[in-house]
Amino acid sequence: MDIYLKPLEIEEAAQGFAAIGSEARLEVLGTLVRAGDQGLTIGDIQSRTNMAASTLAHHLKFLKSAGLVEQEKLGRSVINRAAFPRLEALAGYILKECCADEIGNCGEHHE
Repeated sequence: MDIYLKPLEIEEAAQGFAAIGSEARLEVLGTLVRAGDQGLTIGDIQSRTNMAASTLAHHLKFLKSAGLVEQEKLGRSVINRAAFPRLEALAGYILKECCADEIGNCGEHHE
């Protein structure tokens, strides 16, 4: 079973939210989300974000360690992809208790 299909514990959620807690990392992750399952090489991300290579490498490492980015080596290139199941788990974590204390109208915020 994929570990990202289980609900996140608070520590995992905190790590994920911390990873996207900088504008630069959020920009990198957004770029990968827009690219979809095909992913992007580091050079492609660099050209789309105008980030220096060393800065980009730092942010990718941080995102990867939080499980938000997956990397695959293909020949001499490294393909980076958004880890969609992990991102969905992160979004689900913050929304799982939506309206839990509210009487009636639960689900109104989800439409």
